[in-house]
Amino acid sequence: MPDTVMMIIARYRENVSWVHQIGYDYIVYDKGGNASPKSIVLPNVGREAHTYFTHIVREYETLAGMNVFLQGDPFDHIDDRGRASVDTLRTQLAEIVERDVPFKGLAWFKLKCDTLGRPHDLHKPENKGRWAGWGRDIPVGDVFELLFDAEAPARIVARAPTGNFCVTGERIRTRPKEFYEYALKLVESDPLDEKNTGHAIERLWQHIFNGNTAWNKDKYGA
Repeated sequence: MPDTVMMIIARYRENVSWVHQIGYDYIVYDKGGNASPKSIVLPNVGREAHTYFTHIVREYETLAGMNVFLQGDPFDHIDDRGRASVDTLRTQLAEIVERDVPFKGLAWFKLKCDTLGRPHDLHKPENKGRWAGWGRDIPVGDVFELLFDAEAPARIVARAPTGNFCVTGERIRTRPKEFYEYALKLVESDPLDEKNTGHAIERLWQHIFNGNTAWNKDKYGA
């Protein structure tokens, strides 16, 4: 079991009072302009990837033993029977913490896609205006190859497609701090996600935290 657990919450304007019921320490990063005094305010850019990479860069040397990355309202994504309860999330996290699982996506489903993120919903007429990158594909393969010293696989199975997952500090640090600084710059360079960089990162969390040090580049951002 890890010695410490920290929940990292990427909030926009969601009600995050539920964090008090889980039983672990937490940090709320707020992008909605209505932060509580204890929240850390960030600019509203880069989707939750910007929040998560910001936390890792800031806390790299002192990360918790287990890090639980959650959106402000994760409850529609973690139970295949419908909207989950706080008790369901608490139980799920307790099991992961007890087993000290190196990486675990919390969505009840996985997504399979190609290097353009297909199939996806970004071409559907009913979704026009929902995302800045509507009408574009998701550059999963391109972002993969920017991040890693490896060729992107033709098919990708996204194991944390909703941006809710647990990962140990040890697993995070299998990549150098420079990797996360570089990843943060990538999402900051597409602040409104018009190129779907943040969408691509959502498909790649399991690769970012897979512990494969052979994928680490000698230099980042060159």
